[in-house]
Amino acid sequence: MTSAEHTRGLFVWHWKWAFRTMHATLQIALLALVPVCMLFAGSAVLFSHAKTAASFLQLIGAACLVIVVLTHITEALHLFPWMNWGLAHSVGHYLNFWSSVLGLTLFPVGYLFHTLTNL
Repeated sequence: MTSAEHTRGLFVWHWKWAFRTMHATLQIALLALVPVCMLFAGSAVLFSHAKTAASFLQLIGAACLVIVVLTHITEALHLFPWMNWGLAHSVGHYLNFWSSVLGLTLFPVGYLFHTLTNL
């Protein structure tokens, strides 16, 4: 086997591996999109009926969780490459990180306040 054939074989193997990995990432992200969109829809309905601070926090938290899932989908599809998805200290990394922190903080806080005010 020549060096060129070996390099070509490694290149083909790398793309097959990357396709399988991104394919799994895309499947997981699309699967996570269903419950997150249900959370967002429920929060939007709650906010439309009762415009309180608690329902607003829930809505913003659910929107942040939708952003988290959408960032994973765009990473898997290699959209917006200038955001350097998957690299530490990149715009995509910080968008994903802060959206998840805000989503996992605001949604439960809003839910807790909504529950405590409606006892």
